[in-house]
This record gives sequence, structure tokens and C-alpha cells, in this order.
Amino acid sequence: MNISKDIKPITYLKSKAPDLLKQINETHRPVVITQNGEPKAVLQDPESYQNMRNAVGILKLISQGEQDVKEGRWKSQEEVFTNVEKILSEKMK
Repeated sequence: MNISKDIKPITYLKSKAPDLLKQINETHRPVVITQNGEPKAVLQDPESYQNMRNAVGILKLISQGEQDVKEGRWKSQEEVFTNVEKILSEKMK
């Protein structure tokens, strides 16, 4: 992957938007848009964006779980299943 091909000035976006969108959706690589030589935005296809958001969400859950373990907020598998079985049996009555 050659990232220099994925950096475009805003003037390119203005004049070649359809081409740029086609590239992004075909390659699934994001494109950095610059203004006055500074990066100002990133364009990304919807599928890749959703995948990234899902990955970030999973990483947050893992981080929260690790913190819970460090702080002693956890239960054994046996305890969890016992509690679930108890709740289900009470609802079946």
C-alpha cells in the first residue's frame, strides 16, 4: 500500500469527487483530504467505517472487562450459570 496515493488536496475532491468515491469503494482504503497542505479530513467507504466502529466497540468492551478484573468485579463461570439457571427456573413457575 502506497499511502502517498491516498492523500489528495481538497481541490482534487472538488473536481474529481465521483472518481474519488469510486476509488474508495473499490479499494476500501481511506483517503486523506488536505487543505493548504494540512490533513483536514478522511474519506472512507461505509462498510470499512462500520467495521472500524465495530472493532473500536469491541476494544472498549475488552478494556472495560480488563478493568473489572483488576478491580475484582468478576464471577466464576459456575456462579454465572447457577444464577442464570435460578432466574430461569423462577420464571418458569
